[in-house]
Amino acid sequence: NVRVLNMSEGVIPRMLDVNFTYSFDFIRAGQSRINTVMCTPGALSAYRRDVIMPVIDEWLNQTFMGQAAAIGEDRALTNLILREGYHVHFAREAQVFTNVPVKFNGLCKMLLRWARSNVRENLVMSGFAFKHFRDTPALGARINLIMSWFGMTVGEVLKTMALLYLLAYPLTVGYGMIAGGTLAALFPGIFYIMRHRSSNFLYAFPYSIFWMFGLSWISLYALFTPQKSAWLTRDLPQTQMQTRRFAKPSEADYPAASVLGSLQPAPIPVMNVTYSRGAEDMRL
Repeated sequence: NVRVLNMSEGVIPRMLDVNFTYSFDFIRAGQSRINTVMCTPGALSAYRRDVIMPVIDEWLNQTFMGQAAAIGEDRALTNLILREGYHVHFAREAQVFTNVPVKFNGLCKMLLRWARSNVRENLVMSGFAFKHFRDTPALGARINLIMSWFGMTVGEVLKTMALLYLLAYPLTVGYGMIAGGTLAALFPGIFYIMRHRSSNFLYAFPYSIFWMFGLSWISLYALFTPQKSAWLTRDLPQTQMQTRRFAKPSEADYPAASVLGSLQPAPIPVMNVTYSRGAEDMRL
């Protein structure tokens, strides 16, 4: 369950906290009810060792369109776990706070990275979701995947048509889009105030308009450039961002689940998974 740490640094972090609450406490919580959270967050996720070890090499060496898949490692790992027939659940009480971009340029880069990996991993998931990949019911997982594809295809066509109409009839269509964006923000805003009892729920409304006119292009651009795997938001040399890393178990000891984050020692040694790129800077 990811929350924004640096909300005092500007409007963008406050808007993203509303978005994160909706994405995790509502979207992922709903996916959890059908045993199929589609993406465990890179900021904080835990896996059973006996589940993760059989797929770790495949995850480390994943390629897409002839290139190393260097982004979206959290979704990629989730897909492998789902493909093996296991359930993936959301734990609301497991909370992590992360720093998010405070400027428009950084926000676009972060969302573009997420959108590109979403295209890639939807393709991966489509390769097994419509087969018999687990013994428990999987209809909900298939419906969620179809809805995701619908948004990435039909949704993009509708957005493009709306843009063309906006250029032709700026006042009429513009007012309609603002009204629609305001209505679309009602549920995330109401959900946020129910969860956190905070006036920050008001940021749901400017975020909806901001997304419509400033960010909606990202998913369409990602649809045509999914092969690009630059991390974009980290000031690291490119050579450090091409591969995923897996930390070998040391004599020190972690609990019986692999966890991305800090844990107290326990007598059972496990493999600790470490990404060369994870979510933005975080604190537990």
